[in-house]
Amino acid sequence: MKCKNIHGCCSGACDVESTAMSFAKIGHMIPDVEVEAFHNEEIKKIKLSDYRGKWLILFFYPADFTFVCPTELEEMADNYEVIQKLGAEVLSISTDTVFVHKAWHDTSEAIKKIKFPMLSDSRRELCSIFGTLIQEEGLSLRGTFVVDPDGVLRIVEINDNSVGRNAKELIRKLQAAKFVREHGDKVCPAGWEPGDDTLTPGLDLVGKI
Repeated sequence: MKCKNIHGCCSGACDVESTAMSFAKIGHMIPDVEVEAFHNEEIKKIKLSDYRGKWLILFFYPADFTFVCPTELEEMADNYEVIQKLGAEVLSISTDTVFVHKAWHDTSEAIKKIKFPMLSDSRRELCSIFGTLIQEEGLSLRGTFVVDPDGVLRIVEINDNSVGRNAKELIRKLQAAKFVREHGDKVCPAGWEPGDDTLTPGLDLVGKI
């Protein structure tokens, strides 16, 4: 059976055979998928479950050798060490093959900075599961998904492909998600930064904020 996208339609373009396609939802464990990746000058197989025990950032983008994409990926590469120190890993994802990833990595000064795995979703399986697939183009929207160490999806951001993302804001969101996980009775208000005051939900706060 061909897979359906997050909205339930099926154009047949992705051609993923599955009898029980699962979709990613906030507060639920993400499905486990294995795909090819270009990483450290090698082509390897990667499963999403390989990163259990760590925070995971899935960073979808439309295509290699484009315009906004290298600016986003370069910014992620520049902030990769900070993200790793927060106990997180980054996986960038497009529908290009691993061979296209390698060619881009070899030729672009911005992409040469990348040290995280570059996943190939040439079967459109991950894009379908995470709801970023543009059916008529076979490409992905700009989607960012933050998954906790238990494999539970905590943060979703999806942009039109003309609008680039902000790595520093992503790091702030990751820090907030980590804080909430470590302090279960607290929540982070708008614009929260590490060290700022948090809130403890309860009736005593109703109407007082």
